[in-house]
Amino acid sequence: MTCSQNDYYASGNLTIYYNEEQLKKRDFCGPDFFVVLDTEKRPRKSWVVWGEQGKYPNVIVEILSDSTANIDRTKKKILYQNTFRTPNYFWFDPNTLELQGFRLIAGQYQAISANEQGYLWSEELGLYLGIFDSKLRYFTVDGQLVPTPQEAELQQRQAKEQILLEKEQILLEREQERQAKEQALLEKEQERQAKEQILSEKEQERQAKEQALLEKEQERQAKERLSAKLRELGINPQTI
Repeated sequence: MTCSQNDYYASGNLTIYYNEEQLKKRDFCGPDFFVVLDTEKRPRKSWVVWGEQGKYPNVIVEILSDSTANIDRTKKKILYQNTFRTPNYFWFDPNTLELQGFRLIAGQYQAISANEQGYLWSEELGLYLGIFDSKLRYFTVDGQLVPTPQEAELQQRQAKEQILLEKEQILLEREQERQAKEQALLEKEQERQAKEQILSEKEQERQAKEQALLEKEQERQAKERLSAKLRELGINPQTI
């Protein structure tokens, strides 16, 4: 649609009152679906043309059935063309998947030609009408399927869930990165301690060797002192 979100009225199976004579005859007309542009978007129990600044629907869609198909193709088509002067009129048969559209040109309905995908363009809505999964659906100008309110809600919920999932994934990756850094620091500390242990063991080994040399030197000096003492006493140390 070319109007803002609050600048149109859309409804289905709502009675349209278009003159007082119709009201007296109780000749009620309730399209299966219709859209009125450039009007206030608010709840209504019926559409009363003379109470809505003389506005008639810009777009009407009728869903054909065995009991209504003939009326929708004839009587209602004439009513929408001559009285309502509705710019776009469509009908759709859910059983046969027949989709037909009309554009009001010079006061007469002319059939709307389908594009390569079989979609019918509504300049009033700024959308295509076409069949998807055996249902009448709307499509954007570039052929993208317009989601239903339920589908849009589901997509929005899934998008939010995806955002939360991505945030959780980011937090998980950050936690894993933090743990990896801590592990790297721990391994470096263990490596440092291992090197210190090796140095300590080497130092102990060096000190042990020095101690052994010192003890040997002390033993040698003690022997020399003993030998000297024996020689003073006139004893040959080698004879002992």
